[in-house]
Amino acid sequence: MVNDIPVLLDDGPQTMWLAGRSLERAEHWSADAEDPYFLDTTGISERELFELKGRIARESQESVDPVVSFLIGATNGIAYRHLIGRLREYPIPELRLPPADGLVLLDVGCNWGRWSMAAARAGYTVIGIDPSLGAVLAAKRVARRLGLNPTFVVGDARSLPFRAESVDVVFSYSVLQHFSGSDAVAALKEVGRVLQAGGRSFIQMPTSFGLRCIYHQARRRFRQARDFEIRYRSLPALRQLFTAHVGRTTFSVDCFFGIGLQAADIRLMPLVLRMAIRTSELLRKSSRVLPGLCYFADSVYVESARVISDASPGIARGD
Repeated sequence: MVNDIPVLLDDGPQTMWLAGRSLERAEHWSADAEDPYFLDTTGISERELFELKGRIARESQESVDPVVSFLIGATNGIAYRHLIGRLREYPIPELRLPPADGLVLLDVGCNWGRWSMAAARAGYTVIGIDPSLGAVLAAKRVARRLGLNPTFVVGDARSLPFRAESVDVVFSYSVLQHFSGSDAVAALKEVGRVLQAGGRSFIQMPTSFGLRCIYHQARRRFRQARDFEIRYRSLPALRQLFTAHVGRTTFSVDCFFGIGLQAADIRLMPLVLRMAIRTSELLRKSSRVLPGLCYFADSVYVESARVISDASPGIARGD
């Protein structure tokens, strides 16, 4: 436990180096640690880290947690780079799930918790999990500032520390796209395991044929992704992957012209990106009547219903 945050990582191979650093720091943690923010577990660049440490040392009363201000580019995407170190409000997005009355939502790869906060505001009982100790501690501070009460855990998507059939909804944004094929399968098997019968997962993924996705694939000459680079998959490949390990799968558009552009953040964007967001939103809404547009979105939500076994007593087969 670090500041009431359970650290539930193991010593095996990690999906990212931050997990190993988090485990190491947690094992040697003490209440009088020199760095209570655990900044070396956040993945912030050396230059940004230097500026962030100076800001923390000045103990300035800022409207936004300073760690979040420097994590914003990594968590929200390259369209948010102009806000690094300059964030003046928390960009809490719109959760495209119906409001809930206490349903348990697991936010896999929550980082500083923007989607956890959105889900808590929508009435879900939220558990956020991420391998970055520094990011999870930031999420806890943000929740306190906003008067919300999600629970946070440091852990691995491939080994979720929860009982089988204990979660109503599994949500994840900009996480599984970084996993290798075997790690993605392991994570999705865990998603299927923790979901209750009739539960659903709602997971964002990039696609192969979005304009911006094609651009990034071309920049690396269409070679296979390495390490934590983004994997781009076609909709048929995503359907096969998610159906095999979670359940029947459908798609909806998240956005065009990039991964992570959120209409709720339009006021934070320069003119060009505002135009991109407005056009993306128009195309997203058009995809409801022209579903073929989904194939050309840069980012989609993959919604899967948990497979219900014929052997499950007293439960009718669902989707």
